[in-house]
Amino acid sequence: MSRTDRLFQLMQALRSVPPPATAAQLAAMLDVTPRTIYRDIEALRGLGAVIDGASGFGYTLIEDAALPPLSFDTDELEALVLGLREVDQVGDPVLAAAARSALAKLGARLPASQAHRLKHAVLTAQRFTPLPEPGIDVSRLRQATWDERTIRFDYTDAEGRGTQREVDPLSVIYMQASHCLLAWCHLRNDFRAFRLDRMRELSLTGASFRPRRVPMLRAYLAEMSSQAQERAAG
Repeated sequence: MSRTDRLFQLMQALRSVPPPATAAQLAAMLDVTPRTIYRDIEALRGLGAVIDGASGFGYTLIEDAALPPLSFDTDELEALVLGLREVDQVGDPVLAAAARSALAKLGARLPASQAHRLKHAVLTAQRFTPLPEPGIDVSRLRQATWDERTIRFDYTDAEGRGTQREVDPLSVIYMQASHCLLAWCHLRNDFRAFRLDRMRELSLTGASFRPRRVPMLRAYLAEMSSQAQERAAG
């Protein structure tokens, strides 16, 4: 790990660990020695971070130089907490961790009164029935979607039939009972939705469909909306 990466991770740890964080705690999180933590704390202070504490007493991040000042009204703060906690509940492991990290960043930069509201927000999100586990690396799927790269994967339908699909990924949609990929399927030559828990062996084909993702997604969503309206009318 480079020193820059380590300093960034140390800032993340200081945001997320209940203060004061001891050097031993931080060292265990970053897999380094406490002596390295002492040096890196001084380096962060030199870069502008206001960190209270000393060796033997623990450290508290008072002012985070990496983040601009933030101010939200009560409803905005509740909306942020609710949204991020929902992502923590329904997102894949990488996205859920990102939501928790974002909450920690907010708490580190808000004024004390708003940080208290963030920690003890009235609204929350909780799922008691876990969603099916994705069969592929969802962070890799998201990256392929952003990059507009055609992907290939093995897919098992509701009847247990297996096929290999080559698709242009358009969007990942988080639904009540499962997560789905919206895509243009080369096999069916049509738009299709694929449940992430039924996908296996994701790989890139090397082909690109840039810059068609946004108009294709818009067309698919319009088609889905039209079909929903027809079902409601019928």
